[in-house]
Amino acid sequence: MDEQFTEQVLALVEQIPVGRVLSYGRVAEHLSAGYGPRYVGRVMSLEGSAVSWWRVVRADGTMAAPLMGEAQVHWLEEGTPVHRGRVQMKTAVWELPD
Repeated sequence: MDEQFTEQVLALVEQIPVGRVLSYGRVAEHLSAGYGPRYVGRVMSLEGSAVSWWRVVRADGTMAAPLMGEAQVHWLEEGTPVHRGRVQMKTAVWELPD
């Protein structure tokens, strides 16, 4: 795995404000390193426990089934807009600084 990209992903995730989220695809797009959302997901799967992993979600506002329960607890604590178990992406997506 590309160590530099891994560090970039984790550093970006650490910047996501409380109550906000980014999709795996948006993280990949922002970093412009030639890796897609699946690679971001791999980074988060292997290294993401050290950061606020629940702030990186699928484009439809969901999380992998094994993580969904714990993620929902974090979303509730942080006031992340959620409806029927999904993050409301229109209101919860963090607008990245330029």
